[in-house]
Amino acid sequence: MRRVSRAWVLPSALGVVAVVAATLALAQQPKLLEPERAFAFSVQAVDESTVEARFAIANGYYLYRDKLKFSVEPVALAGTPALPPGKLKHDEFFGNVETYRGAVAVRLPLQGAQPGGSVTIKAESQGCADAGVCYPPQLQKVTVALPARGGRPGEPVYATPPKKSWFN
Repeated sequence: MRRVSRAWVLPSALGVVAVVAATLALAQQPKLLEPERAFAFSVQAVDESTVEARFAIANGYYLYRDKLKFSVEPVALAGTPALPPGKLKHDEFFGNVETYRGAVAVRLPLQGAQPGGSVTIKAESQGCADAGVCYPPQLQKVTVALPARGGRPGEPVYATPPKKSWFN
């Protein structure tokens, strides 16, 4: 009769416990969206000299109002964009700040735009997840065609196209 050593039992059991603990720790970490999905940027031409920049902000995320900046090429902005007021939030790093949740839309008046031409809108933004993770500043851009003088508004153009589901 062969005798089996039990010396291997304790190290093996400890190894299994370590793997289970690591798996549980990973499962408890929040699953974060990519920044371009958490803060989906799109632009729609309203008329030949105005575009509307929009952010669709995922549930559980927010954008800082004072971190939003827009620029346009090859033309210029006809003035400083009027950002809508945000909701006040006390941030442990930045103090009292205004934030946007859900969605935010900003009209951008264009100077020197050519009816029927196109412009590229660049948006700089920064936001965080309620899970306590903040993203570095992001730069997203969209090129949109402007309607001809008196033409109808265009369709929204997305910086990152929405993901298709199996049911669309």
